[in-house]
Amino acid sequence: MDVQAIWDNFRRTVTEHYFDMNGRVGRAQFWYFVLANIVIAIGLMVVQAAVFLPLVALYNLAMLLPSAGMGARRLQDTGRDGKIVWAFIIVAFISQLFAAITLLGAMSTGLLFLGPALALSGLISLALLVVSVVLIYFWCQPGDPLPNAYGPPPPAFDPSARVSPSP
Repeated sequence: MDVQAIWDNFRRTVTEHYFDMNGRVGRAQFWYFVLANIVIAIGLMVVQAAVFLPLVALYNLAMLLPSAGMGARRLQDTGRDGKIVWAFIIVAFISQLFAAITLLGAMSTGLLFLGPALALSGLISLALLVVSVVLIYFWCQPGDPLPNAYGPPPPAFDPSARVSPSP
């Protein structure tokens, strides 16, 4: 496995296809992008523990659109509409917004507000879990071997190659 090819795939996705939802991307290229994303996030967690800055939150915010674009192109490779990714983004946004409102409400009104808010928060988290599992299932499916409505099949991504294909 060539780490440089995986890094080039990640860098190219972030710089050249920041929020590109057009076309298709293969399974290997998608999952190696996810791997690089997770490794960078773990590295930032270690640094964050030392410097007490919200580095991981800022990184995740910066990676929201590239990850959504890559996820949408992966869905399109399987013949599904890439706009399904918006279901995850919207539910995750609602979850985070509700968590912030619940925290502010609990701080201002005390524990009286917290009971119903936690029940609703659990339902929102369950919806987020369901959407996440469905998306992961779709992303694991093989892509269409022939051209589909979203374009021709993507080039094969081989991390052992010195030069990675352009997504």
